[in-house]
Amino acid sequence: MSEPSADPIDAEEQSSDAPTSAGDGPERVKGQPGDASEADARSTGAPGSEDEARQSGTHPTVSAEPGIPPRVSGSLLWRIGGVIKTVRPHQWVKNVFVLAPVVFAKEIFDPLLLTRAAGAFIVFCFLAGAVYTLNDIMDVEADRQHPVKRHRPIAAGRVPMGFAWGLLMVLVAGSLTGAAIGSIGYLAVAASYFVLNVAYSLKLKQVAYLDVGCIAAGFVLRVVGGGLATRINVSWYLLVCTALLALFLGFGKRRHELAGAAGRAKKQRASLENYNKRGLDIALGITAAATTAVYLAYTLDAQTKEFFKTEWLWPSTAFVMLGVWRFVHLIRARPKSESPTQEMLKDGPFVGIVLMWVVLVMWVVYHLRPS
Repeated sequence: MSEPSADPIDAEEQSSDAPTSAGDGPERVKGQPGDASEADARSTGAPGSEDEARQSGTHPTVSAEPGIPPRVSGSLLWRIGGVIKTVRPHQWVKNVFVLAPVVFAKEIFDPLLLTRAAGAFIVFCFLAGAVYTLNDIMDVEADRQHPVKRHRPIAAGRVPMGFAWGLLMVLVAGSLTGAAIGSIGYLAVAASYFVLNVAYSLKLKQVAYLDVGCIAAGFVLRVVGGGLATRINVSWYLLVCTALLALFLGFGKRRHELAGAAGRAKKQRASLENYNKRGLDIALGITAAATTAVYLAYTLDAQTKEFFKTEWLWPSTAFVMLGVWRFVHLIRARPKSESPTQEMLKDGPFVGIVLMWVVLVMWVVYHLRPS
């Protein structure tokens, strides 16, 4: 399972004021001096003039100091790349949670159910892209205070604010239209997911611990949505495991952010001011243990054994424990990274652990044998 997030987990405090149009020349944002000297341009590795920048199609000139918006110019393709980066397709892997009901119902090889599940996956990917876009719009000033997040396309001016709002509306309309093709219940879950994230972006992300609770609720809604889209009853074990795992990943991200805030916690994320390392360490320990315990209980449950016609699902708990341990290691060992939930997706050992868990579960659940 993966982190919470196609979603609010990357948001910080609400903000406004950003570029509103692309224009023909470099964009300027609030707080940007009207002119920049060639010396300033050379100090950041940019062309010596705006005309040279337009001709070369170079990347943005970025200030060395967080909080100072950069000047930006570039080609159309470069701006399209900014749009793709804004919707974070690499984070859409989190939406595999909508496939969980199909996998654990032993229906993964049913073409009709797979088609419905794939449609649900696409809907949540569009919703996730909308949520990330909304968060970046709301957090533009806070992101500019962050040493890494200030390079995000909207914060850097690579995606103009007016275009970002248009992108948001297209993604929301497309995703809800797709959900409406399914059942009313599925549409209600998809709409609830987006409303939850809007509430998170506007207010709830400023409340410590409640912000992580919203993240967990988003993952549970994914699983429920997957069940409604495929018309499969979802086990309460699956819902509880999903919620606990999402809480664990969310607390881990907050612990990582707090460690790297260096006195700028409130500027980077409003809720961080009310977190402390000891409290987050305790929350991490509790949710890690609870996630593992509930998963183990599920594998040993009599109904589980009867449904899957096997008693050998419980050894997969070892990979759950290894995955939990590796995530905690990434939190502590890579404090300079933007997000531990991004690091885990490109960490070889973590990816290997997840793949081994998938192979074992598929082998046990579907009784796969070499031909």
